[in-house]
Amino acid sequence: MNTVRKHAMTVDVEDYFHVSAFEKNIKREDWQNLPLRVEHNTYRLLDVFEQHGAKATFFVLGWVAEKCPSLIEAIVKQGHELASHGYNHRRAVTMSPDEFREDVHKSKTLLEDAGSAKVTGYRAPSFSINQDNQWAYDILLDLGFEYSSSTYPIEHDLYGVPEWPRFKYTRPEGIVEIPIPTVRSGDTNTGIGGGGYFRLYPYSFSKRRIEKFLSQENAPYSFYFHPWEIDPEQPRVAGASFKSRVRHYINLSRMEGKIVRLLQDYQWSTMQDVYMNSSVPETNL
Repeated sequence: MNTVRKHAMTVDVEDYFHVSAFEKNIKREDWQNLPLRVEHNTYRLLDVFEQHGAKATFFVLGWVAEKCPSLIEAIVKQGHELASHGYNHRRAVTMSPDEFREDVHKSKTLLEDAGSAKVTGYRAPSFSINQDNQWAYDILLDLGFEYSSSTYPIEHDLYGVPEWPRFKYTRPEGIVEIPIPTVRSGDTNTGIGGGGYFRLYPYSFSKRRIEKFLSQENAPYSFYFHPWEIDPEQPRVAGASFKSRVRHYINLSRMEGKIVRLLQDYQWSTMQDVYMNSSVPETNL
């Protein structure tokens, strides 16, 4: 029986035009000319979390911190954990080690300056650490990070390392990796940590899968989503593929209500509190 009482709520703080699905349709140099919606949406989430007594880890893009320093200050003042999502949402697998170091160091500096808080957690955009760029962990450790949540042990067309551990473990480099949760059936892992499938399926179905995880595993559950997912009025991106449009826009109008139900049904805290400051068992490599 699962004895864990608190689970980790996480928010990947990026705007609708940052997402990897639209990187072929929107140039980075055009970001500054697009309507900024992430600030308002994230403040809305802060209000919702406060109403339900929930704490969360905010994995924030350095780009957002640069544009919205007062938002970063508000996240910290309300007792949430501040963590890094890199600087400009460039997937780690597209960078050289030097580029990765520069990107992550820049984001960490901007976040710590804006929030006056130490940043010890990192999440790679699109869970883009895999067997080809494990050097990223050495760089994260060298930059002062304690943990990463950058892997999703599933089969997916954009990311995924299904053969990697499903639970918290310490890497050979010395940094802790906290994978996105999955349920296992036979030899197949199914993602249950959030994202488009949470918006697609009815809440009752998602909750059954969470409960299955909690009944099978003596481990915390963690959930991730983005501020743009509660924003049905966001601009539509021209030229995006059908698959990208479906993934990004489906059920945006229902997402906030589903988040509220999650906040009511479970107890939520930060990654640091749930995984790092507790006796959560680790997987042995």
